[in-house]
Amino acid sequence: MQFSAHPAVARIRAVLPAVGETVWAGGSMWMSSTLLHNWPDPHGYWRDTDALAYALLAAIYLPLVLRRRYPVALLVNTGLWAGVYFTLGYYHVVAACGVLTALYTVASWCPRRVSAKSAAGALAVLLWGTRLAEPGVVPMSMAFVTVATVVCWVAGDGSRRLRELTRQLRLEQEEKARRAVVEERIRIARELHDVIAHHVSVISVQNGLASYVLASDLPTARKALDTVGDSAREALAEMRRMLLVLREEGPQPAPEEHHGPVAGLGRLDELVKRVGEAGVPVRVRVTGTPYDLPPGIDLCAYRVVQEALTNVIKHAPGAHTTVRVDYGADEVRVRVDDDGRGRTPAQVPAGPGRTAGQGLIGMRERATIYHGTVTAGLAPEGGFEVSLRIPVPRPGEEDADAVRTRRR
Repeated sequence: MQFSAHPAVARIRAVLPAVGETVWAGGSMWMSSTLLHNWPDPHGYWRDTDALAYALLAAIYLPLVLRRRYPVALLVNTGLWAGVYFTLGYYHVVAACGVLTALYTVASWCPRRVSAKSAAGALAVLLWGTRLAEPGVVPMSMAFVTVATVVCWVAGDGSRRLRELTRQLRLEQEEKARRAVVEERIRIARELHDVIAHHVSVISVQNGLASYVLASDLPTARKALDTVGDSAREALAEMRRMLLVLREEGPQPAPEEHHGPVAGLGRLDELVKRVGEAGVPVRVRVTGTPYDLPPGIDLCAYRVVQEALTNVIKHAPGAHTTVRVDYGADEVRVRVDDDGRGRTPAQVPAGPGRTAGQGLIGMRERATIYHGTVTAGLAPEGGFEVSLRIPVPRPGEEDADAVRTRRR
C-alpha cells in the first residue's frame, strides 16, 4: 500500500537538489580559495594571488549551481574562465576541479556525441593549464589531467546510461502493469458477460412465458417462475464464486473447496436442461471416449457452448439445437448448431454478426489463450453454427500460458 508524503516532506524533497548544488558550488569555491591562499610558492612559479584570482575562481565555481539546468553552457563558461585563469598564470590546480565537474555533468545529461566533443574541449583547457606545473612535473601533470578527463567522462556517461536504463525499465513496468490491468478488466468483463447473459436470457424468456400463461395455465407459469428462480440463484452463485476468486490473494485453493463445482463439460446436462426449459430443445451428442480436460480448457469449452445456446435463446427461440462434443486424442471439438426455426426472416443474420458482439469476442479470447480457434456463421443446412477446436496437451506437456491461466 502506498501513502502520500506529507506536504512538508514533499516540499523538502523538492528543494533538496537545489540545496545540494548550492552547497557543492559554495564548498568548492571555499576549498579552492583556501588552497590558493595557503599553497606555498617559494620559487615564484605562479602569479601572485590577488582579488582577480578570487574573482576568476568565483566565475568558475559559483555558476555550477545551475549545472543540471544548463550543462553545456556551464561547461563553456567554466572552460572560458578557467582558460583566462591559466593564461594569467595563477596556481592552476585549484581551477581544474571546476572544469572536471562541469564535464561530468555534461556527460551525465547530454548525448554522447555532445559529451565527447565537450570532453575534448575540457581536456584542451586543462592541458593548457599544465604548462604552469613545476619544472620536471609537466609530463606527469599532462598524464594526470588526461586520465582525470577520461575518468570523469566515462563516469558521467555511465551515469547517463544507467538513468536511461532505469527510466526504460520503469516505463516497461508501467506498460506491463497497464496491460495487466487491461487484461484483467477484459477477463472480468468476459466472465460477467458469460455468467449474466445466459441466465438473464433464460430469466427473460421464462418471465415472458409466465406472464403469458399466468391466467390460463397456472402449473406452466409456476414451472417458468421456478426456472427463473433457479437461474437467478445460479447466476448469483457463479458471480459470488468469481468475486471470491478475484479477492483471494496467494495460492488459490481447489475451486471446489470453497466455491462449489466449477463450470465444465461435466455440467453440460444441467445447462441443456435449463435451456430446454427456456423453450429451446437441445440434443447432446458425444463422440470419442470422454476424459478429464484441464480445468481451463474445460471451462473454455463450457462457456462457448453456453454462449452459443444463449444466442439461440435470444435469436432463434424454439429452434432445434444440437451440441456435439468430440473427444480426440490430442484435441477436443465442440459444435453447436440450430436449424433456424422459430425466427422470422428479419431475424436471420446476414453473416456472423449475430454473435459478433461481446459473446463472440469472449469466445475467441478464451480459445486463443489455449491456442484454440472459434468459428461462427450460417450453417450450410440453414440456421447458425458455432464451432470450437482446442488442443489438449498431454499430462506434463501443458504450455506456460495454459498453466498461468489455470492459476488465475
